[in-house]
Amino acid sequence: MPFPEGFLWGGATAANQCEGAFDEGGKGLSTADVMTVGGRGKARLTTKDGIDPTLYYPSHTAIDHYHHMAEDIALFGEMGWTCYRFSIAWTRIFPHGDELEPNEEGLAFYDRLFDELERWGIQPLVTISHFETPLGLVRKFGSWESRDMVDCYLRFARTLFERYRGRCRLWLTFNEINNMSTNPWVAAGVDSADEGVRARAAYHEFLASAQAVALAHQIDPENRVGLMYNGHLSYPATCDPSDVIGTMRFEHQMMYYCDVMCRGYYPGYQLRKFDREGIVLPEQPGDAEALRAGTVDFVSFSYYLTHVTGQKTSGILKGLQGIQTSYDNPYLEKSAWGWGVDPQGLRFLCNELYDRYQLPVMVVENGLGAVDEVVVEDGVERIHDDYRIDYLRKHIEQLRLAIEEDGVDVMGYTSWGPIDIIAASTGEMSKRYGFIYVDVDDEGNGSFRRLKKDSFEWYKRVCRTNGACLA
Repeated sequence: MPFPEGFLWGGATAANQCEGAFDEGGKGLSTADVMTVGGRGKARLTTKDGIDPTLYYPSHTAIDHYHHMAEDIALFGEMGWTCYRFSIAWTRIFPHGDELEPNEEGLAFYDRLFDELERWGIQPLVTISHFETPLGLVRKFGSWESRDMVDCYLRFARTLFERYRGRCRLWLTFNEINNMSTNPWVAAGVDSADEGVRARAAYHEFLASAQAVALAHQIDPENRVGLMYNGHLSYPATCDPSDVIGTMRFEHQMMYYCDVMCRGYYPGYQLRKFDREGIVLPEQPGDAEALRAGTVDFVSFSYYLTHVTGQKTSGILKGLQGIQTSYDNPYLEKSAWGWGVDPQGLRFLCNELYDRYQLPVMVVENGLGAVDEVVVEDGVERIHDDYRIDYLRKHIEQLRLAIEEDGVDVMGYTSWGPIDIIAASTGEMSKRYGFIYVDVDDEGNGSFRRLKKDSFEWYKRVCRTNGACLA
């Protein structure tokens, strides 16, 4: 059977992983622009502008979507998408982050992108901040540990809400906001292992998000604004109550972000944790009211894998950069990058989030990173990626069960990396997710040609039949 009427089908990207053109159109430097290949760690800022010419920075060219945008959107339209989730690069609009007036050339690029989406009947879902904090704000304020960031962010958000009023009505405030606990430099330009610094930075992001939600509703009452959660679902290692409690603590470290943004206040378990650790939040008069007034309209999330946690997992998120915990799950197959493949976990997480908040949920990232091989058959280049089709089919089937059998209100599904882009976890191109192959290697070399994979035609059938055809 097809999915509910109005269900959104599409794909998701991030500006810093696809656009390239890092110094064109008046764009300034972001944290992503000084991150090197091989782990996306913080690059050495050894020159005046923060770029070391001896190092390779994947975001500088990426897949050159900036110059291939119309071609790429046409391919998305051919698949029958009804939704495209993308981010707007903060430093294309405010190059240093603290300007009072936006960069018109940067806005004009996104004007053209919206034009192409309208041409193909694709609804935009815009992530306002997606892993690329203006480097100017990091240097000036120390990033989100400073309350000054809130005003800069709100100026950016207001610019977008006003410029694209009526053209975009679905927004996300921060990508995977809970990554402040796992990889704060990538997530928010916060270069500290100190838990207090991370807590204060998250507090300011919560304030910025809440005020942005209120602003979006004020500018256009039809706007709907969601949070974006990195779906850290975990199973207890055993039925030992101590393992179950360990798993609860692990999930608390992630779920408190959703609790604040959905409920408008900090949960008791997190306040007690702050008390034990001597962490004092930078509260000011009016903050509590702002948090309550700016709760989100829906919950979006990424889903790639599940964890196994328990007694040995205490404190693991302090150093967690990837997906490993102290345990392995023997019941799951693994991807080439060691990520457990768990389609049923997607159904579980949909239920967990919907039951917890009673807000619509949306899967805005889900996909398989794999090495794809281009083969020539009868003089035609082809990419046979049955493994990707199998992965996505199984996950979408579980999403259907969450809707039909469990009654979860799911808004839509946008696969991650529908066109090959830079992998956020490693900076590689060889870790490919897309339905569309882009001829670029890990060093940025290639023709940048776009080639349809077998999964392109498969996903086209899925989208055009509203999920009725998964074969």
